Amino acid sequence: MKQADYANHLNILRHELQVALGCTEPIAIAYAGAKAREALGRMPESCHIQCSGNIVKNVKGVVVPNSGGLRGIEVAAVLGIVGGDAKRELAVLEGVTDEDRAEVRKLLAEKFCTCELVKGVENLYIVAEVKAGGDSASVEIQGQHNNITKIVRNGKVVFEKHSDGVDSQESEGDEEAINLRSIIEFAGSAEIKDIEPILANQIKCNKAISEEGLCGEWGVQAGKSLLALSQEPDVRLKARAAAAAGSDARMSGCPMPVVINSGSGNQGITVTMPVVVYSEEYGMGDELTYRALALANLAAVHQKKYIGRLSAYCGVVSAATGAACGVAYMLMRRRGASDEEIYHVICGTIINSICTIGGMVCDGAKSSCATKISVAVENALLGMELASAGHVFQPGEGLTMDDAEATICAVGRMGREGMRETDIEILNIMLGN
Repeated sequence: MKQADYANHLNILRHELQVALGCTEPIAIAYAGAKAREALGRMPESCHIQCSGNIVKNVKGVVVPNSGGLRGIEVAAVLGIVGGDAKRELAVLEGVTDEDRAEVRKLLAEKFCTCELVKGVENLYIVAEVKAGGDSASVEIQGQHNNITKIVRNGKVVFEKHSDGVDSQESEGDEEAINLRSIIEFAGSAEIKDIEPILANQIKCNKAISEEGLCGEWGVQAGKSLLALSQEPDVRLKARAAAAAGSDARMSGCPMPVVINSGSGNQGITVTMPVVVYSEEYGMGDELTYRALALANLAAVHQKKYIGRLSAYCGVVSAATGAACGVAYMLMRRRGASDEEIYHVICGTIINSICTIGGMVCDGAKSSCATKISVAVENALLGMELASAGHVFQPGEGLTMDDAEATICAVGRMGREGMRETDIEILNIMLGN
């Protein structure tokens, strides 16, 4: 692999696999709030939050971490302002104290924060505006959960970022420049010293919250309930349960960090845990696990680039499909399969998976994300097993195109364009319109 291509794949992993505390939409609001207070230079007297429909949808039903069980946009914003540390970005609420929580409840009762739905903007759009005396400051986030695009103080722009810069592309990676063949090549050629620091932390964090979900009483307890179905659960059931359990905990406000994928903690957990479970079940070892997990993460990112970070298309389908690709890679590498053999099975896995439940709707972040993860993982692993046996949906059948790349693009178009009105109607229903 050319050095530039190698660096690009590695940069994508570094950029996408960030640590976040709690659901990333309320965390992004908290981050904007904390950054706005920092820009103002003192405690605000009021706060006004503007955000896109997809932010509203994903904040409405999820517990804000370290809030004491509270939900909502106002909670996330005020908690970020009062107790957030903007330097921690997506872990902004990690240091919140009991005193902070008490102050937040007081400010909420005083209507310190107001909110506004903004139409005609990016799906991921947040502006936090704060005021104190005659001073004001605002922070704008667009496109990605920690991507601050503008800071204004007293009407003067003090920071502005344009997303089309070359420097940004070099540091974040160019997702348009990767494909399934390059992902497989990178997984096989990557220096372990380059990928281990990124992926070892993903395993550590996401496994820890999964285990918490299996041990504690979080959410609807989807993970625990799955394991209760059998006295001797097989590896597929364990993989479903491990992924679902992490979401059980996370959606219910568990204050443990996760390593995200494509801007989502649920997608990070979903892409990680099946690979980890299969690795432990079959004794794959660290190196093969890291290579498989690199492939799984990049395969998930590759699918999501056509859909966008937030939409009506449930992103755990892409993440579960990526995980199944990682599992296939491990199983085939262990028996000495060539890159070409692996390529065909991974292509078949993706086609079978996304042409079965691609388009499962996202109606916001909440407890049912865990059960959707369970379904997505089961579907993706079935797609992998069918592909391994040579059974793949054929071109012309629904959205199945001539090859996997074209199929990913077609399903992505359906999710991005075709489900746009679905997204609007879901939001209208949730808001009672």
